[in-house]
Amino acid sequence: MLSIRRHAKTVASSCTNLTQKRTYVDVYMKWKRDPYFDNIEHILRSSQLKSVVSLKNCIVQEPNRCIPISAISKKTRQFDVSTKIAHFLRKFPSIFEEFVGPEYNLPWFRLTPEATELDRQERVVYQTSADDLRDRLKKLILMSKDNVLPLSIVQGMKWYLGLPDDYLQFPDMNLDSSFRFVDMEDGVKGLAVDYNGGDKVLSVLQKNAMKKRRGEVSLEEIEFPLFPSKGCRLRVKIEDWLMEFQKLPYVSPYDDYSCLDPSSDIAEKRVVGFLHELLCLFVEHSAERKKLLCLKKHFGLPQKVHKAFERHPQIFYLSMKNKTCTAILREPYRDKASVETHPVLGVRKKYIQLMKNSELILKSRRNSFGFRDEGVVDKDLDLDFEG
Repeated sequence: MLSIRRHAKTVASSCTNLTQKRTYVDVYMKWKRDPYFDNIEHILRSSQLKSVVSLKNCIVQEPNRCIPISAISKKTRQFDVSTKIAHFLRKFPSIFEEFVGPEYNLPWFRLTPEATELDRQERVVYQTSADDLRDRLKKLILMSKDNVLPLSIVQGMKWYLGLPDDYLQFPDMNLDSSFRFVDMEDGVKGLAVDYNGGDKVLSVLQKNAMKKRRGEVSLEEIEFPLFPSKGCRLRVKIEDWLMEFQKLPYVSPYDDYSCLDPSSDIAEKRVVGFLHELLCLFVEHSAERKKLLCLKKHFGLPQKVHKAFERHPQIFYLSMKNKTCTAILREPYRDKASVETHPVLGVRKKYIQLMKNSELILKSRRNSFGFRDEGVVDKDLDLDFEG
């Protein structure tokens, strides 16, 4: 259920011929669960998969492609693991193979043959999709205020953009001449993109609108595709507001927005358009909502940008699974032809399948040993270096 407190505010902007209005200041949505979006497997397991891939990368970087548990046992925060590293690795026997090391009978880990082959496939995808991955990073930076982002922001978005962990460590190989490293305020290092004003950068919404209308469309006359959940009905006055909102001019996230009154409905539509484009760039077309809050300063977003997800439940879905709030763009899952599939998604799905195979292996082991707890031996092995 949504409710609106209506206020009227008209602002004549000096840099646009449009009259910018504010027809509401607050929209409340009673959250309605949608089982379809709550159970998209690659979104549901994304956080755990990120830790698995990070540990996998750590192992393959070693000269012998294996590692003693003592070398990583204290790095739970680095790998975003809430339990002991050894325990986490043993949860996935189809990915990580444990063996006794050369000294002191300490456990070591290496990749299984299946995981090794999948790692090879992943590297091939990175090579064949280098242009696509670079363009996604470029678009992210071009949506920022001054076409520059702190390296910390770029690092934080790597997983969502589908970039490998060491992407920025090899700029000569991964970045083209339009990228440059710069010094930002307070000594912060940043990554900038030089846009020469050539071909106009179009958002996914603009491209789709041109395809549907065979190019005969003003890029400002664009409405958001709406995909309401079953049984979700809006009150009449909210439906009326939504119709008015859809008719407002569309401001591309790649265009200058400095002339917009931040409290106007047009600015609101620009924010929704930015979030739509951002999630289109991501591998799973989703992200933990709290992880997006750091983008406010660099993309000109309002203080309560997270409210945009709640005000537009027919565009976004908020999943409360895994004790976090994940924002999901509905369109790619309801109209698969509208948004290009990320090239890395297929590999991630294969990793998830290995994770599921691990669950079957562990279940088989428990049955074979008559439900005896093998963890007693594992715990003893950990005492010397994880205590």
